[in-house]
Amino acid sequence: MESNDRTPRTRQSRHTRHTRQAPGARPGGPGGLGGPDGPGGRTGVTTAPATPATPTTPNTPPPPAALAALVRQTRGPVLVPGDAGYDAERSGFQRAYRHRPDVIVGAECAGDVVAAVRFARVQGLPVAVQATGHGLSAATDGGLLISTRRMSGVRVDAAARTARAEAGVVWGQVVEAAAPYGLAPLNGSSPGVGVISYTLGGGVGVLARTYGFAADQVRSVDLVTADARQLHVTADSDPELFRALLGGGHGLGVVTAMEFGLVPVARLYGGQLVFGGERIDEALAAYLRWTGTVPDELTSSLALIAYPDLPQLPEPLRGRYLAQIRIAYTGSAEEGERLVAPLRAVGPRVSDELREMPYADSHTIHRDPSDPHAYDGDNALLSGLDAAALLRVAALTGPDAPTMCVLQLNHLGGAMAKRGGPEGAAGSVGHRDARFALRLLSPLPGAEAGEDLGAETGDDLGARMGDGLDTDGPGSGEASAEGPDAAALATVRALHAEALAAVAPWRIGRSVNFLFGSHGERPDAAEVARSVHDADEHRRLAGLKAHHDPENVFRFHPSGAAAADRTPAVGTAVHG
Repeated sequence: MESNDRTPRTRQSRHTRHTRQAPGARPGGPGGLGGPDGPGGRTGVTTAPATPATPTTPNTPPPPAALAALVRQTRGPVLVPGDAGYDAERSGFQRAYRHRPDVIVGAECAGDVVAAVRFARVQGLPVAVQATGHGLSAATDGGLLISTRRMSGVRVDAAARTARAEAGVVWGQVVEAAAPYGLAPLNGSSPGVGVISYTLGGGVGVLARTYGFAADQVRSVDLVTADARQLHVTADSDPELFRALLGGGHGLGVVTAMEFGLVPVARLYGGQLVFGGERIDEALAAYLRWTGTVPDELTSSLALIAYPDLPQLPEPLRGRYLAQIRIAYTGSAEEGERLVAPLRAVGPRVSDELREMPYADSHTIHRDPSDPHAYDGDNALLSGLDAAALLRVAALTGPDAPTMCVLQLNHLGGAMAKRGGPEGAAGSVGHRDARFALRLLSPLPGAEAGEDLGAETGDDLGARMGDGLDTDGPGSGEASAEGPDAAALATVRALHAEALAAVAPWRIGRSVNFLFGSHGERPDAAEVARSVHDADEHRRLAGLKAHHDPENVFRFHPSGAAAADRTPAVGTAVHG
């Protein structure tokens, strides 16, 4: 057995770990709630549930004595509005929305999470969770935010082909830790996306057609429940909860760590073929035909992006409408060349970057943007698609669209269509029979103005959409205005709805991983929630949510979560 931990935890000094301590409060020491890792630092240990008090008034800080007790019980910082670091801690990659909690706990260990949940229950506060904030939908207003970004430990067991990642780990860390052993995780296209939330939603990654959803590789989940208990959940210990967490797990608790399988992939044949606007129609039709011929070892997607005419963009992209076909093939480069020949036959390319690469470079296939920005997105899982409908969507979302829109079509099927999981314990990922995922994402100009966040224009934001679609970095400073402009959001939502209507004959549902924005506040929020799973699965997940969180403590989750039917007006958030 070998291990590789590239991200050791760093500790702040005592005098800076906590702010706004009540008189007489002891600075939080390394012992937390009973040992280096707090209570239940080892998996499987439980704590006595707390008795909830009468809920506090939103945006009213909890009593100083209660905050002082929380400070003593945690290793990480405890922050309230006005504290240094509060604004940076509540900010994430998604700049259209930011949390506005009454209290933030910057968790360093599972014990901190337990203490935070117990505190929230006693004070009657709802709980939100955030790691990187890629999937943040709507900001919490009041309540308690658990920030997990400090929980960054990664351990690889090369002999068992498994990895264990704490709650704040991002995929780039796991790829780096696994690479020396010739292993790879089922990560997404962006190395900065959080492991946990991505996997709880299913996880459609670079190797998805070959190895299935990321959720299918999970071996165990360490979970803090709504009554502040720690559980080590496996297919044997609690098969129903285990299955629910893998594909429908948002809102069922706070995941503090996860163990999952790695696959024996050290290199890929992949990259991009990019066609200019004059060949887009032909490229789209050729891509659809081609997806019906390729083996499961080849995972691909198609993106259409109308780049703004801005000097900061490279000349080959500036002001152009481009079709990017992204390829990841686990077979030989020679066979890869043969497989992509029908695509190259479309004609001259703006660029052709297909090559053999180490798996550690797989993030270069999509080149997702690394800078935080404001965006909104919707999607449709499709049983099929014809060229005429895809061309219609392209016409609606292309250069003549009323607002910038990035279109991505993911080829699904292969191993994703099979019910996977350790020893056949399938997760609850919805609509496995989908052949394509059609995804739409638009920047929201004016949604991220602020003195330190950067008062960026819509053009700046469009330029920073980069070469790809954000699939799945904390900011700083106090924004002068938070939340997207209502008119801009309405324009984006109307465009997305019109484009998705063009594929209605094939639509079978949605992917919760590709829902970006405040969909829990939409008039059709209940329909959005139900679209993530079939009716039976949705009812089953709703029942588990009612059983494990009857008071809806974890109410800030994606609108696709089963409990959205019970609280359609509540803002939603996901720790991505």
